[in-house]
Amino acid sequence: MKELVKKSSYLLATLLVLPLLAPFGFMSWLKGRDVALCDTTEFLALLPGLSGQYLRNAFLRLTIEFCHPSARIGFGTTFSKCGVRIEANVYIGSYCSIGLATIGKDVMLANGVYIPSGAHQHGIEDISCPISLQPGFFERVTVGEGSWIGCRAVVMADVGKGAVVSAGAVVDKPVPDFAVVGGVPARVLKSRLPASSISVKSNDDETEAE
Repeated sequence: MKELVKKSSYLLATLLVLPLLAPFGFMSWLKGRDVALCDTTEFLALLPGLSGQYLRNAFLRLTIEFCHPSARIGFGTTFSKCGVRIEANVYIGSYCSIGLATIGKDVMLANGVYIPSGAHQHGIEDISCPISLQPGFFERVTVGEGSWIGCRAVVMADVGKGAVVSAGAVVDKPVPDFAVVGGVPARVLKSRLPASSISVKSNDDETEAE
């Protein structure tokens, strides 16, 4: 019964967002698809509660590269790149801003997380030219499955599987699998992995030598 209600809710949400596809298509032609996505998700971000989550998910499933039906997107969250991928069981908190990213399954993003499209969107080399006029480029940022990004973190580089990014951290270099990082810029604080067998063996050897 529960699954039937969920499927019915997904279907109803999809039907409700279909009228948005016409203005989305027009804005895509006029301004570009990414700008149209940003504008439309700003509107959908204002819808509260569970109904807002279903409607945001339904719209994203029709417009971005991939969005799994089980993904939950919180109030106030916006998207700026149609190439974004959101895998199964992802939770995205309120007031997040997501650029060109792949968010792996079972990832949790706390409130206010920013994932821009890499760290090189604007050129800064030519001091005689305004930064706004200097060329940059977009990079896909991948957040590995099962990782947790804390409140107000800024993620500009890949985050490994099962990693933890502390609240307020600024990630400008890749984060290893199962690492816990924090600070500005973020650095590895510890690993979630148990001590390696090599370390255990090394300690045993030292004990025997004594």
